[in-house]
Amino acid sequence: MREFSGKRYWLVGGSAGLGKALAHKLARVGAKVVISARSEDDLKAAVAEIGPNASYVTMDVSDAEDVARAVDEVGEIDGYVHLAGVYWPMAAQEWDVEKATAMVDINFTGMVRVLGHVVAPMVARDEGHIVITSSLTGFRGLPGSIGYTASKAAAMSLAECMECDLRSTGVDMQVANPGFIKTQLTDKNEFNMPFIMEPDEAAEIMFQHMQSGGFKRSFPTLFSLLFRGSQFLPDWLYFRVFGK
Repeated sequence: MREFSGKRYWLVGGSAGLGKALAHKLARVGAKVVISARSEDDLKAAVAEIGPNASYVTMDVSDAEDVARAVDEVGEIDGYVHLAGVYWPMAAQEWDVEKATAMVDINFTGMVRVLGHVVAPMVARDEGHIVITSSLTGFRGLPGSIGYTASKAAAMSLAECMECDLRSTGVDMQVANPGFIKTQLTDKNEFNMPFIMEPDEAAEIMFQHMQSGGFKRSFPTLFSLLFRGSQFLPDWLYFRVFGK
């Protein structure tokens, strides 16, 4: 079981929702957490709530120069957790270029920008822990989710590629694929969201995953079976069932 006491973890997207709930859990077991997001006000409020084991560094993952500045400010870390994301419900017939591009850039490309600075030092030390947050939506395409689902599929694929490369090193790679979590993002949805979780509930499952040695955790378990099982359906059947 992984020990967190005394370790420094950087949580990008840690000022609210799942990120903040996970930062609470890591801080309670003795980890020093650095949380990042764009809003300094939100970060200050989160750090005050989490306590003395927390600090913050502002960062805009869509800005390469700002990412480089934040990396220098954060310094050496033992673990990195990427949770930053934006979301707008969007069908292909209602394509909004600005919002679709933002979802891809922040949810995926922004993560790549930060990992470009994080991975090499961990490999050089031959130790570290990287956790990517994807989604159950990343398993197959879904209606009304242009941008978001594609970015999460890319995040899941990146995690798998990194696991292939890093499994023979001292750098541990993990990916978490949660379902619906009650946040300001899911508040935009006007459809029924089965098995929706509170942030603290999802953070507990993610924390347990981080403690383990497993690579991938998809949750809630029963709901995840629907998405994981859909990978085995032929296209004609999948799109007849899900393409509505």
